[in-house]
Amino acid sequence: MDVLYSLFAINNQRLDNIIQENTFTNTLNFVLITATDDILSVCDRVLDRFCLNLLPKIHNNVKSLILNSLSMEHILLAGDYPNLSELKIFNFNIKTALHYFTELCDLPLTTCYSSNLCKLSIRVLYYHDLLALLDGRLKQLNTLNVVIVQQEYNPTNVYNVNLSHLKCFSLQYDCSYDAYDGEILPLLQRMSNIEVLNLNLIIGSPARFIDGKNIYDEILIHMPRLHTFNFCFLIFSQLNHSAQYLYKDDILQTFTNIIVKQVECMIKYRRYNGLKYHLFSLPFMFDNLQCIGNGFSNIIFNHVIRLVVDDDIPFEHEFFMRVACCFPLLKVLTISNSMPQSPILNSYDNQLHSTTIEYPYLTSLCFSLAHCDYVEQFLNDKKTHLPRLTVLSVNYYHLRNVTKNFTNDRTRLNCMKVKELHIGRKKIVYSKDFHTYFPLL
Repeated sequence: MDVLYSLFAINNQRLDNIIQENTFTNTLNFVLITATDDILSVCDRVLDRFCLNLLPKIHNNVKSLILNSLSMEHILLAGDYPNLSELKIFNFNIKTALHYFTELCDLPLTTCYSSNLCKLSIRVLYYHDLLALLDGRLKQLNTLNVVIVQQEYNPTNVYNVNLSHLKCFSLQYDCSYDAYDGEILPLLQRMSNIEVLNLNLIIGSPARFIDGKNIYDEILIHMPRLHTFNFCFLIFSQLNHSAQYLYKDDILQTFTNIIVKQVECMIKYRRYNGLKYHLFSLPFMFDNLQCIGNGFSNIIFNHVIRLVVDDDIPFEHEFFMRVACCFPLLKVLTISNSMPQSPILNSYDNQLHSTTIEYPYLTSLCFSLAHCDYVEQFLNDKKTHLPRLTVLSVNYYHLRNVTKNFTNDRTRLNCMKVKELHIGRKKIVYSKDFHTYFPLL
């Protein structure tokens, strides 16, 4: 971008002709990412010059645009971009989506059509919405990244699915075993030309277990061209009285035919014969991880920015130290644990408690059915430092107790930058101390 702008600023017809060639204008990046992952736009002076003078001349060449949501309207209106096949938008939130794309809601599935779109990243409501996109209307589509938002198993939906062009497929889905067995597996088994596969699935599977042999026999054997496979399966199952306990080493031995070099397994036995276990490839390539507990593996998850922790055993200070160490880029954390922390500490525990844990990138913190102890654990700046916390979801009574009715200086610092507070109660008359505690609300 800088070179393109500098050359265009020179009043030279020959240089103008050169910079309008495809080599310089296939991909235009209008986003600046700092060392701390902050997203910045190019300055207004540069943006205005591009939109007024350059983009109208080169818009036919542009195949990829990387934009900040704050400036994307200005850029998109500067040309028609008939050959655009990839659009990346940063700082894109729900409010922005509703403002720009409201007219795309609730349209017939047949509305979506493109003869040159080659890569699509999309959130769909149901599985059948995904199938509707794969009926051939996106003729050049070779890369598809999908998040399915809601679970709805409907075996009566029938689509003429065309997967011949698909080379790379990523899926995130929280599904029942019926949906996994009746929807996901048949779809994957038809992807004979797939080369890269990423699966991040949560599966409710009371009937049987899923291991490496199942994954190979039911998925990978149907993909002769596959060379890259990243996966994370979180499986909720139920043990019957005749079932043997699962052992980590036994499960890992079933992955001998899997093309990934290393696989990790985490097993958690729950109350009432319940079982929860994670199977995932290493290095872990997904940006979110669900429902890990005290027994999670000491692995550095460099890509995870959203994490849910839950357990029926208390989380102590040491657990959150491990979380901070193993998830260095964590931005969104949800804590679900109704068990209180231990009031009795040995000398080692006391030493740990004297160490302040820092989450340098954490912006959103949610206490979901969590004991009041965890609210105190995170808001007490002697225990935890949260320099970027802006979104807080917490039970109002827990918040009031921990902050001593919004007068506790020990918990004040971690609340100072909060811009969104979700407390589950609508009719509250906030005191002056409350507004002082949360000055940005």
